[in-house]
Order: sequence, then C-alpha cells, then structure tokens
Amino acid sequence: MSGQTKRKADGPKLPVKQLAILAVARFAEPLALTSVFPYLPEMIKSFGVEKNEVAKWAGITGAVFSISQSTTAVAWGRASDRLGRKPVILTGLFATMCCFVAWGMSTSLTMAITVRAIMGGTNGNVGILRTMVAELVPEKELQPKAFSLMPLVWSIGSVFGPAFGGFFARPADQYPNVFGNIEYFKKFPFALPNLMACCIFFISFTTGLLFLKETLESKRHRRDWGLVLGEKLTRPFSRSRKHHHHHRHQHRRHSFVDDGASAPLLSNAKMSSTERIAIQTEPTKIKEIFTRQTVINLISYTFLALHSVTYDQVMPVFLNYPRYVRDENTQLPFKFVGGFGIGSDKIGTIYTVYGITCGLIQFFLFPWLCARFGVLHVYRTAMCVFPIIYFVTPFTALIENDTLRYAVFLLVLMVKGFVVIVGFPCTTILLTNSASSLRILGTLNGFATTFSGLGRAAGPAMTGAVFSWGVQHGYVIAPWWFLMVIAAIGAVPAFFIVDGAGPTRSLESDSEDGEEEEEDEEDGGVVGKALDDDDCLSLHSGTTYGAVSSSSSTLPSRDQSGKVSKASSSTNLLG
Repeated sequence: MSGQTKRKADGPKLPVKQLAILAVARFAEPLALTSVFPYLPEMIKSFGVEKNEVAKWAGITGAVFSISQSTTAVAWGRASDRLGRKPVILTGLFATMCCFVAWGMSTSLTMAITVRAIMGGTNGNVGILRTMVAELVPEKELQPKAFSLMPLVWSIGSVFGPAFGGFFARPADQYPNVFGNIEYFKKFPFALPNLMACCIFFISFTTGLLFLKETLESKRHRRDWGLVLGEKLTRPFSRSRKHHHHHRHQHRRHSFVDDGASAPLLSNAKMSSTERIAIQTEPTKIKEIFTRQTVINLISYTFLALHSVTYDQVMPVFLNYPRYVRDENTQLPFKFVGGFGIGSDKIGTIYTVYGITCGLIQFFLFPWLCARFGVLHVYRTAMCVFPIIYFVTPFTALIENDTLRYAVFLLVLMVKGFVVIVGFPCTTILLTNSASSLRILGTLNGFATTFSGLGRAAGPAMTGAVFSWGVQHGYVIAPWWFLMVIAAIGAVPAFFIVDGAGPTRSLESDSEDGEEEEEDEEDGGVVGKALDDDDCLSLHSGTTYGAVSSSSSTLPSRDQSGKVSKASSSTNLLG
C-alpha cells in the first residue's frame, strides 16, 4: 500500500505554473465573447432590424466571426510552427482587444459584421493553446486534467462574460444616476461591457508577455525579452534569486514546466546535427496530418462545434422573443410561437448560472468520469444526449407558471452544459491522441479550428434563418429540431473513433533510422555524456522525452537499468 502511495506521489505531475499562465491568457476570450450574448438581440434591433429578422442577422453576425477564423486558422497554426507559439498568441490577444473596442462602438449592422469578421481573422489562439497544452503534458494519464483546463477557463469566463454584457449594456438606461449624463454611453450604449473586457484582455496580454514560456522546440532556446523583463519585475519578490540566475547561464535546455515537476533535459548543443536539422526544417506532409482517425475526429469535432455553439447563440434570441400566447394559429404540441420575453439583464443572469454549472462540472466531475469510464465512452454518451436536449428545449416556453418554467429551462440548460463541458475536452484529447506526431500538432489544431469554425459559421447562419422562417410560419420548434437532426448525425462518427496511444508514440518511428547509431553511442557517446546521474530524466520528476514540442524528434532516454530506451512517454509511465 505504501509502495503504491509513493509511486502515485512520485509520478508525473502537471506543469501547474505554465498551465495557469495559459489559463490567464485564455480567460479574456470567453469573457469577451460570451458578454455579447445577452445584448446581441437588442444590439441588432438598435440597428433598425425588424423583430422577426433579428435571429437571422444575429446568426450571420456570429457566422462571419467563425468564417474568418476558419479561413485563417491553418495559417496561424503554421505561423506558430515556424515563429513560435507565444508571439502568435500575443498577436491574437492584442488584435482581439482592439476589435472589441470597435465592436462596442458599432453604429450600424455593416460596421458590426465587419468588425466581427476582422476579429475572427486575427485570432487563431484556440488551436495554438491546445497545442501548447499537448506539448506541456504528453502523459496520457494527465491529459483529462490538462485538457479540461481550457474548457474550465471558458466556463469561468462564461460566468463573468454574460454578467458584463447583461448588467453593463445600455448603462445610461439601466443606471441613469451614474451614467445618465455621460454622452458617450448614450451614443454607444453597448461600449461599456466591451471596455471592461478590454481591461481583462490587457491583463491576459501582459501576463503572457512577461511569464509565458515558449514550447516550440526550435524557438525555446532563443532569448525572450518578455521573460527577461518579467524576471526583473518579480526578482524582488523571488526567494530563489540566485538559483534562477545560475540556471539562466546554463547551456542545457531549460524545462518549461515547474521546477518541482521537472528535471534538466538533454542539451541542445549535444544533439546531433541531423537531429537539429530534422527538428527545425523537416516539412509537414498532408498524409501525416489526415490519417483515418484524425479525419474521423475532425468530422466529429466539427459537428459538435456546429450544433453546441449554435445553441448558445440562438438561445438569447429565443429568450428575448415575446412570450407564448395561444391564438387561432396555435396547434399544440408542435405548432406554436413564443419565447420567454426577457431582457438582456435576465439573460445575463441565466448565462451566469449556466457558466457556474459548467465550471463545477468541469472541476469536480470531468476528471473522475474520464478515469472511471474512459474518455471515449464518456464522449460517445455525451454525443447521444445532445439530440434529446434540443428536442425538449422549445417546449419549456409552453409552461405557464413562471417559477416552474425557469426551473425546467435551467435544468435543461444544466444538462446541456454538462455534455458540452464533457464533450469538448474529450474530443480534444481524442484528436491529440490520433495525431501521428507531436511535430504536426500545431498544423493539425489549425485544421481543427478551421473545420470547427466552418461548423460554427454554418450553424448560426442556417439556424438563424430557420428560426426566422419558423416564427413566421408558427413553428418555433423548427430551429431546435433542426439542431436535433444535426446532433443525431454528428453522433455517428463518435462510434468509429479509436482512442489512440498519443502522438508521443510516433516520435519513435520518426527517428528509427538513427536508432542503431544512438545505441552504439550508449556507453561513451552523446547519450552517455548528456545523461549523467544528476541530469538523467526520471519518471519521478514527472517529465519524459515526450514533453517536446511539435517540431521535435525523439530523444533517447535511460530506463532504471541504464539501457537506452525510445519508448513513448505514455508507455514508460504505464509500464
């Protein structure tokens, strides 16, 4: 028992510090994006759009963002593979921050759509952040926790975002004693929540600039002036000033994970020239990216993004639509028109409760579910629940009692939050484990962002048009059942997915040609010199040679008997 406890305590550990910095860099985006949901119908109306056309134009406004993001995602992914993850992420944060200022000051539908298009095209951070997480945490047993971090951050941002949007939109009208005499907020009634979101973006940008470490192998060794400035600013508060000063002058590779969960890795200077060239210049082949399993995962991911994101974007229109009133055109249970008839403040409150629920599920249930039932089984179950949610949603508007109506709706929304918060990290893990090599992860996640962006673009546009058609013909169920059909089709690919061994296993095949040469050098060559007792990687430190970037090739490691091994990190840890 004590041996198992010790083995668990000495096992691989999450790089908490760098993951936390990634979380801070990620936090601003869900906060800003979800802050739009509560007031978007009112914003569209303020541009002179008719009530029955609001859903269509709200869908188009959301679609142009996703279309722009999908068209540039692969380019951003390739840029991160060449220039590094950090500069691309910082560029996306800064560009999005500027765009949100312009979005809040939009005075016409044309301006709003244009700004959203620019905003989507200048930010490819979603796929790059996933790539960084994969490079930081290659161990499969840690992946459920690591890959659930970004959805958890999204959930937390989704708590504050709708609150920002709902409570601070139209401040001159909602809080006349405070903002009533400020002409700026009368002219731009939706600027305040975006200005507040920009402050969060600035914090995320600054944190990333000063403390986020590069994970791309070919760029990690370059001097980062942002980190240098961050170190100088935090030096007075550091307890280990001399320790950091000493390591800054070491020639061996710096670990990008926590000091307590890492050990020095192989020196870049002691790698063979062949390895260095392979790391930096080997081109990515299309057949490496689009294997059978990656294609199935991409299809499944695209469907998930299409219907789940569309649901969240159409929901505010449904909630804002006037209450159901029975008339001569009503033919229950299918032919009726009506929503909840509530404003942006109450919509913001509903989305806040939704975000809190998602966060609690993410934090407490998701890792346990994956450990208990496995990522693939959890994902398949979630995919089967979505159609049921979409079938039930429109009927909540028929409940006459206000308390019961909101209670049932929140119950449906919480179930939807549960399967969403389970579905996205699961599909991210499955997609990562289907990759043939860590070297292609940046590009693969770029394609994932592209395809999911196409889904997120097509979904709101089509469903918004269906919503407008439905309310004109007396069928408010039309958009929800449309999503139900899409979700049912999207559940099919999930049953053809196989949970792979992970991209670290392919690193072995990437360097098979050099295996004999490395084994010959075992006793006195590069490996023997680089892996002294003090420098040798250990499973007890929680770091393996799988923790290399998407541009790296496999490096040899010693097992406890001293033999050189090239097995993947997941194999070592499980064996």
